[in-house]
Amino acid sequence: MNLSRYLSKNRIIELKSNDFDDALRELLQICNVNDKPGESASIINEIVEREKTITSYLGNGIAMPYIRRPIGKPYIFAIGRCKNGLNFTNSGEHKDTRVVFLMIISTENEESYLTILASIARIFQNQDNIALVQKEQSIASFCKNIHHLFGTYKSAADTDKNSINRLMLREAQKIARFTQCSAILIFGDVLTSSLEIREKFSNIRLLLVAHKTDHIDPNENNFNEIIYVHPFSSSRLSQARSAILIALTRGILNYRDKICCFSGLSKSNIFDTISVIDIAKEFSNSFSDNENLIKEGIHPEALERLLAIAADISVEGREGKPVGCLFVIGDIAKIKPYTKPLVLNPFYGYKEEDRNILNPFMAETIKEFSSIDGAFIVRGDGVIESAGSLIQASSTPVIAMPSGLGTRHAAGAAISAVANCIAIAVSESTRQVTLFKDGKMMLFSEQSFSSSAI
Repeated sequence: MNLSRYLSKNRIIELKSNDFDDALRELLQICNVNDKPGESASIINEIVEREKTITSYLGNGIAMPYIRRPIGKPYIFAIGRCKNGLNFTNSGEHKDTRVVFLMIISTENEESYLTILASIARIFQNQDNIALVQKEQSIASFCKNIHHLFGTYKSAADTDKNSINRLMLREAQKIARFTQCSAILIFGDVLTSSLEIREKFSNIRLLLVAHKTDHIDPNENNFNEIIYVHPFSSSRLSQARSAILIALTRGILNYRDKICCFSGLSKSNIFDTISVIDIAKEFSNSFSDNENLIKEGIHPEALERLLAIAADISVEGREGKPVGCLFVIGDIAKIKPYTKPLVLNPFYGYKEEDRNILNPFMAETIKEFSSIDGAFIVRGDGVIESAGSLIQASSTPVIAMPSGLGTRHAAGAAISAVANCIAIAVSESTRQVTLFKDGKMMLFSEQSFSSSAI
């Protein structure tokens, strides 16, 4: 989805206020939604009240407050910069906020607004993007850089590199046809600017694999799908494996497909590698042919988000220490008979939208509770039912586990075999992320990945 159309130069301003509430008033004034008496105060009060439950502070000096209101367009964005820092107080903790990204979302977008929040948060969680908006610069340069992050700014050098990339892409198309591939996977993290694809490729799909980048709009560049991945390592093949998994969950690809991967060094803006992958051979040890990867009732975007959070935990741990945890997502009615609480449920009593894993502000909360013994139990649509749950499931016949995997993995394998669910385990010792379905396991390990380089 191209969000750049909702950016306007007159809604990117230098904030005069040093207080969070006053900054919201400044941003609301340029949004032109204050037609009703007291509407501005009502919006500010609602945002401030939500801050008491779940913070909109993303870290690195960036806050992303939002509110849903009946407006005449899907979204209104307003961005304010405070060069000297903004007093952002939440639960008694002071934040030095430099950028406030205010979003007003139409109430008609009930189903999509969490996806939009996640898309914007992804942009402002990238360290290169953070550096771009926080460096010392004029408000005009700041405005240009904001537009650059949303894919609306191009340089002459980018245009030259696009010519080379388009030439290579045509060669990738020839290779894909010769090897009978059904799709070309284009790795978006290679790009620092937009890749223009002017011609439509017949009889083959173009799939964009995006990693912490939003420089390409699939609708304007003839892409059939965009797949956001959170790689489990910096390896291109690891990213491809993650993208294939997500594509399988969405039904974009199936086990009989071959795909052509079009990749290069991250941020180089030049594609240098073409590889062909046979999905059936790659995943033959994990799942059988003609089998749906995703379970009935599990939303693909919820599973994707869980995998991303699991990847974060595996890489970052908690407070510098490795952490192991287990997520179980699926049909709650069938999962509950095999679980019992180990601790008081920390998610009990909160609104469903506030405890949905698609809410970008939930990630830190989940990571904070990841050190609790027991599993996270997640409904198929992403709503967290509980944390710290003991899994009491046994599998018959007994599932053979590889050496080195402990009780957490055994529990994940067992409950995936007896309930309508998928389990995701993070190993504390190896930091490996493992997915379990029907008692079968899939390791996200680049060492197990095979491809044919061309």
